[in-house]
Amino acid sequence: MTPPRPRLQGPRLRGLWLPLITPFRDSALDDASLRNLVRHYAAKQIDGVVLGATSGEGLALTWAERARLVDVVRAESSAMGRPLPICLGVGGVATTDLIEALDRTASWPIDFYLISSPPYVRPSQRGLLAHFTALAERTTHPIVLYNIPYRSAVGLDNETLLRLAEHPAIAGLKDCCANRMQTRDLIARKPADFEVLTGEDPQSFDALQAGADGAILLSAHLETETFAAILDHVKAGRHDAAAECWAQVEDLTRLLFTEPSPAPAKYWLARTGVIASAEVRLPMVEVGTELAARLDAEIARRASSTAQSRVA
Repeated sequence: MTPPRPRLQGPRLRGLWLPLITPFRDSALDDASLRNLVRHYAAKQIDGVVLGATSGEGLALTWAERARLVDVVRAESSAMGRPLPICLGVGGVATTDLIEALDRTASWPIDFYLISSPPYVRPSQRGLLAHFTALAERTTHPIVLYNIPYRSAVGLDNETLLRLAEHPAIAGLKDCCANRMQTRDLIARKPADFEVLTGEDPQSFDALQAGADGAILLSAHLETETFAAILDHVKAGRHDAAAECWAQVEDLTRLLFTEPSPAPAKYWLARTGVIASAEVRLPMVEVGTELAARLDAEIARRASSTAQSRVA
């Protein structure tokens, strides 16, 4: 019998990963804000970053901009003594186009790819299995599957995921299936070396309690320390402490998706001086006046609460 192929080597897919927003200014990549973002989060308790995916408006980026994102994140985090693992979002419909993208980026200083199911065409489960297997056979970096059926129009079912989990080039999953029972079933049945990270912000606490290996959360751009504490508490079995922390951020995980993401998070980061502009790229638009007012009120409330805690 042929022995199983060893898995592609890379960092562990555990802990808190940040799907980094991409800062723009005057229609261009804002290099200064990007550097500030990296320094800001490299000083916090995160375990890696995802670049050029949903939160990073990846489909609106040029290849040159994607390369710049990777280079700046790698250089800035390394300069701070915290070379953060990088997962690069790669999207598309045709398998051949995605293979071309994998070839184009094979030498980039990244650690993983994040790849979702092909949108619009709605392949069968056999088609999804063949698609991801073809990518896994070609890749030089481990693949993180991205199951998000409400964006891709078709989801990966657990039987397909478990078959893909056997491939040595497929390291794990960003789970946005929005189906609590499917998530819990997969966590219970997955191989030990196939890691599941929850990516559905409002449902993330339940997934972590069920045994998810970590989280990829847009909301962790804000209150980063609280989200990191939730993961630490759950891992240590301190479920009451984890629930107390979750109560502090649960409303935030809904507020930030009131309008299409990442516009609300970008507004918050611009208002608090982390980035220079809340600019997004069409067809995304910046938040409307009503949501802006709600975000301003929440920013003020949290700043006041933090100030009072320091005085106390």
